[in-house]
Amino acid sequence: MILDLTHKNLNVYQISRRIVKECYQITNTFPVSERYNLTQQINRAATSIILNLSEGASRKSSMERKRFYEIARSSLVEIDTALQVSYDLNYIDEAKLEVLKPLMNQCFGMFSKMIKTLS
Repeated sequence: MILDLTHKNLNVYQISRRIVKECYQITNTFPVSERYNLTQQINRAATSIILNLSEGASRKSSMERKRFYEIARSSLVEIDTALQVSYDLNYIDEAKLEVLKPLMNQCFGMFSKMIKTLS
């Protein structure tokens, strides 16, 4: 937003932004008792995706970039698991998950390709 950096033009960056927004909107409907548990965990993991992408993009060595992209991809898996738990606890319905499903799958695939390219 302040810095004009090229990674912000990447599709994976734009999709990551959408994932963060969707996760925050979903967890906004969770019970107050989950504020410091699932809500916080999902929101942190979602934010971790875009933060690690950004930090990785700024690294000079491909080995360092790869590691940050791996962490970002792992955060997607973390969100997936937390959303499964949320679904099992009836905090969300399948319709809300359907919004995130294509975004998360697409983002996971993009990170996988980026990681493979750096290997």
